[in-house]
Amino acid sequence: MAFARILTKTLAPLGLAALIAGCSASGEDVGAMRPELGDFRLCYNIVTTNDAVQGPLSREADVEEFADRIRDEIDRRFSRYEGSRLYHLALHLDAYVLAVPGIPLVASPRSALIVSANVWDDALGRPLNEEPQQFTVLESAGGSAIVGSGLTMSAEEQMTMLSQNAALRIETWLAEHPEWFTHPEDLPETRETTGPTPPAAPTPAAAPTAPGATAATGAGTGATATCGRR
Repeated sequence: MAFARILTKTLAPLGLAALIAGCSASGEDVGAMRPELGDFRLCYNIVTTNDAVQGPLSREADVEEFADRIRDEIDRRFSRYEGSRLYHLALHLDAYVLAVPGIPLVASPRSALIVSANVWDDALGRPLNEEPQQFTVLESAGGSAIVGSGLTMSAEEQMTMLSQNAALRIETWLAEHPEWFTHPEDLPETRETTGPTPPAAPTPAAAPTAPGATAATGAGTGATATCGRR
């Protein structure tokens, strides 16, 4: 994919005004679990980075390190859900801006992250969303809101903050679709027994493909696949 095309598609939603003035909800605190996620249990946690774009007014970033921080925050937020059905989150890091130091009260650029996401239902073997869902996540409001994170945070801290906010935004998106995570047919049948029998942990079928990923990402195969990070 040509560099100019990626810039046009992924950075246009930001605009300079957003980079200078915008903020996102903070994902530092995982908060209460969302009942809308029903039978959700995270299996594959995939983040790809091919063709990731460094935006304007940005510090340099190691995109693989950035991807690892996103995986960390996806694990932290979603591993607490222990439903009866396996789902995969497949993300692609489209573009980022790690704000450089600006001029307080005049021009303080904001950090931003653009990711595309698919959520896969393992039992169905396909994504539940028809097209990859793209999210534009900005830095959190807080102590850096006036001067910008470029003056108060290192690049590593900015990546962590954006990854936390992205994980929160994805959780909110999933909670907007409770129909994806409601499958009464998966629940154990009610039986007259001396006590309940805990269900066995589900086993994944195969690894999904993240938005924008190439064949080189290495998907799992058949019954030998196991849940984890990729």
